[in-house]
Amino acid sequence: MAAESGKIDPMHQFMIEPLFGRDWTIAGHNIAFTNSALWMALTFVALWIFMMGGMRRELVPGRWQAAVEGFTGFITNMMDTNIGPKGRRFVPYVFSLFMFILFANILGMLPVALVPGYHPFAVTSHLTVTGILAILSFSIVLIVGFAKHGFHFFSLFVPHGVKGPMAAAIFPIELVSFLMRPFSLGLRLFVAITAGHILMEVLAGFVVNGMNASAGWVPLVVSIPSFVLMIGITLLELLVAAIQAYVFALLTSLYLNDAINLH
Repeated sequence: MAAESGKIDPMHQFMIEPLFGRDWTIAGHNIAFTNSALWMALTFVALWIFMMGGMRRELVPGRWQAAVEGFTGFITNMMDTNIGPKGRRFVPYVFSLFMFILFANILGMLPVALVPGYHPFAVTSHLTVTGILAILSFSIVLIVGFAKHGFHFFSLFVPHGVKGPMAAAIFPIELVSFLMRPFSLGLRLFVAITAGHILMEVLAGFVVNGMNASAGWVPLVVSIPSFVLMIGITLLELLVAAIQAYVFALLTSLYLNDAINLH
């Protein structure tokens, strides 16, 4: 938010800025450590602490261990349901994907902005990050599909039972639909997180500007309703953070099922 001018700038929170100067270069490439890199590192550290604290293998698990086992069991059941026993080998990847997105989404909502001059950074609000995650999943699907089935993998683009001219007509449509998967996978997460953060920033701007208004009625009419609405939207965004991580993991498992089991 551009506080100095009193105007609301909801896009300022998405700016990538170097933290220790812009002059860090190797072979002509800028390697400055940015706020995006910092929050990505914080996501990995938080995830590592969470996993290390819950992997104690105690006979009677505590709450922390139960939470980690709950997440691993959740992803394992998802893979068993969508793929079957052959999906067990991909549990570590899908679990890592789900946990990284979940932690990144939640850390991006921390109330760091209460400290003047600081604000959280949601790494999943950048298409570069979500796009790379989507391309990684799509690449694994292609590698698994061609490694397991060879050129028979192209039969995925012809629905079962369809033959002749109808198959020739449907093939390019199914192929284009398949190639659009990484775009839809990355865009869905990017748009959901970005829209939520913009809405919360706008409401926070209404609260702050209303409290600073000279007219005494403005806080009652603008700030208080905006604050109540902001609390509701924040709770909703926490739910969205979990749902988007789940949707990303679920679609990845379904795409893997296509590559492993075809139809």
